[in-house]
Amino acid sequence: MSEVLVLDGGFATQLARRVDQAVDGTPLWSSSFLATDPQACVNTHLDFLQAGSNVISTNTYQASVDGFVKHLSLTKEESLELMKKAVVLAKDACAKYLNEKNWSSGAVKPLIVGSVGPYGASLNDGSEYTGSYVNSVSKEELMEWHRPRFQALVEAGVDLLAFETIPAQTEGEALVELLKEFPQQRAWLSFSCKDEIHTSHGEKFADAVQSCWQQTGQLVAVGTNCVNPKYVTPLIESVRKNNTMRDIPVIVYPNSGEIYHASTGSWLEGSACRALDEYVQEWLDLGVKYIGGCCRTYPQDIAKIVEQVEKWKRSHAT
Repeated sequence: MSEVLVLDGGFATQLARRVDQAVDGTPLWSSSFLATDPQACVNTHLDFLQAGSNVISTNTYQASVDGFVKHLSLTKEESLELMKKAVVLAKDACAKYLNEKNWSSGAVKPLIVGSVGPYGASLNDGSEYTGSYVNSVSKEELMEWHRPRFQALVEAGVDLLAFETIPAQTEGEALVELLKEFPQQRAWLSFSCKDEIHTSHGEKFADAVQSCWQQTGQLVAVGTNCVNPKYVTPLIESVRKNNTMRDIPVIVYPNSGEIYHASTGSWLEGSACRALDEYVQEWLDLGVKYIGGCCRTYPQDIAKIVEQVEKWKRSHAT
């Protein structure tokens, strides 16, 4: 895909503004609002679409059957329906946005991507940031756990799946293997990383990317998210050093760069050294095809990214 697509930003970050209450720090995080305040979910999607996002992700990062059963007292069937509802809400937001824009059949419709967060996101113990669970959970068990989420999102009609904030190579490989059970479905895979070389679990990012990319032809891009933006360039460069990986499509959507205190679950506001949009042209020069934001990135940040993408396109027009 030669076109550069702009993703949305931190869904929970913007949702917290919409509902005027804390969203993170609870077992289900933002996914509980699928049941308690679906309109706020639609409005949050709209905020990013109006900022210029070409791609929006469903509010299902923390969604899981066992989580909904435990914390919302739903049945398995009701849990799967709630995940499908997340896709419906994203579609509703797109329809409203296109109606406001007087969309015609020739215009490009935003893509709806089914968010598939890591197994650790359901544990609510911080292990999604380390991937420590892969030391005791097998690939087969990970596939079994993710399978119903895949099924629900695919049946609801997402354009792509997003395997995101994946902390360990093992889970990335499990997700890509599971993707083969849905041969018509495409996806991207994005790892979380603890520095400019390693995934959060400690594998070399370049090795994890190569292993997963070569495992299937169903990935549209691989990359990193939920990472400090200062690590992104060296992470991409580490992949590009391999001649066989020099031209693969890359996706990046880092955090704001502010400092996160895991012990308190809070961010040190204003602690970023460099604004996210200042990195954009540098990343596009490295072949990034999908770009957006993760935690602590708002619609106004996405609007600035859009400006930089358009500026880059103009400077590279032939």
